[in-house]
Amino acid sequence: MHELSIALNIVEIAAAEAARHGESAVSAVHVRLGPLSGVVKEALISAFEIAREDSPLAGAELVVEDVPIRFYCRLCRMEVTVASLQAFVCPRCSSPAGDILSGKELEVRSLEIEA
Repeated sequence: MHELSIALNIVEIAAAEAARHGESAVSAVHVRLGPLSGVVKEALISAFEIAREDSPLAGAELVVEDVPIRFYCRLCRMEVTVASLQAFVCPRCSSPAGDILSGKELEVRSLEIEA
C-alpha cells in the first residue's frame, strides 16, 4: 500500500510548514486528488490516520478535494470533463481524450492551524 508512504510525506510536509510558521497544532490538511494520480482516496485517508499518530498532526483531519479529469478535445476545440475512467472520450463527439488538463493531481493545498 503506497498510500502509507504518501500519507507519511503529507504529515512531514504539513508538520514542517506549521513549524516554519511557529505553529504546532494542525487541525486539518487539505489536499487535491485526481483519479489519474494512482492514489486511492479511501486508502489515503486510512493511511493518514496511521501516519499522523505520534506527530504534531495527531489530531488533524485529512480533507480531500476530488479533482475531475478534464482534457482538451481537438475536434470540438474545447475543454471537456470526463464522467469516469471508463468513458475516456469526449462526451460531445466521442473522440478519444486529447491533452489531459487535470486529474493527475496529488497536492497539499492548505493547512488549518489552531491558534
